Amino acid sequence: MTADCAFIERAGLHWRGGHASSSSQAVAEETAIALTFDGSTHAVMMATPTDLKDFGVGFAVTEGIVARGDEIRSLDLIETDLGIEVRIWLEENRTAALFARRRASVGPVGCGLCGIESLVQARRALPRVKKGARFDARDILEAMRALPPLQDLNRKTRAVHAAAFWQADGGVGPVREDVGRHNALDKLAGALIRHNRSVANGAVLLTSRISVEMVQKTAMIGAPVIVAVSAPTTLALNTADEAGITLIAVARDDGYEVFTHPDRIVFAREMRGHPVGTGDGAAMT
Repeated sequence: MTADCAFIERAGLHWRGGHASSSSQAVAEETAIALTFDGSTHAVMMATPTDLKDFGVGFAVTEGIVARGDEIRSLDLIETDLGIEVRIWLEENRTAALFARRRASVGPVGCGLCGIESLVQARRALPRVKKGARFDARDILEAMRALPPLQDLNRKTRAVHAAAFWQADGGVGPVREDVGRHNALDKLAGALIRHNRSVANGAVLLTSRISVEMVQKTAMIGAPVIVAVSAPTTLALNTADEAGITLIAVARDDGYEVFTHPDRIVFAREMRGHPVGTGDGAAMT
């Protein structure tokens, strides 16, 4: 297995309309990715072996191992017969904090809470996202409509999730894909951090459901809005409300549901004089 190998072509048997024939199908790669910090394995994820430098940096920030990308001293990819190691070396102060925390997790397909040592860690304190910009409701709808054509790997394999960033003045991008939804979001986080992108006036777009880990990672990135095609969990809603994040879900071609902090969204002109749930932390369904 090599890094940046997203899929392989596999021969198969095609059966449609009662007729069988030979076929070829693009199949998404999935391999073990070990994230090691200062020589110790912190997590092993089953992931798509692409954009792994983004993955390493994003995971380090969204999991609170570092606060900023410049607290990572070096990052190398080491390929083995069993998988790929993302080998990260931290600045000295972060090394001490990491070992004091004594957290190790091993999980399948980006299992974001596997292996934590306490219930306190599951509900870790998050930075509250700043109020920032407001967003036109129709612009967000158009952003979600623009995402599917940008999912190159999913168009080939129909087997991966995507996480993307959108800004009204910059469109959708970057886009990151992975067999694991948490992994895709970590890759996106890393891409934004490595390219010094400001996130205060944009939104995270997801092709998955929104669980609490996805909200936690978005809060660590600092994005004020998260939008997904599927539904949220109750803990995700509570966490988004506490973190000051506008959570939008069940996004379809004709609209979506705004669950928390709707005051960031500017609705149709006829609604602007009668805002719905504009108080801080208000929720609507």
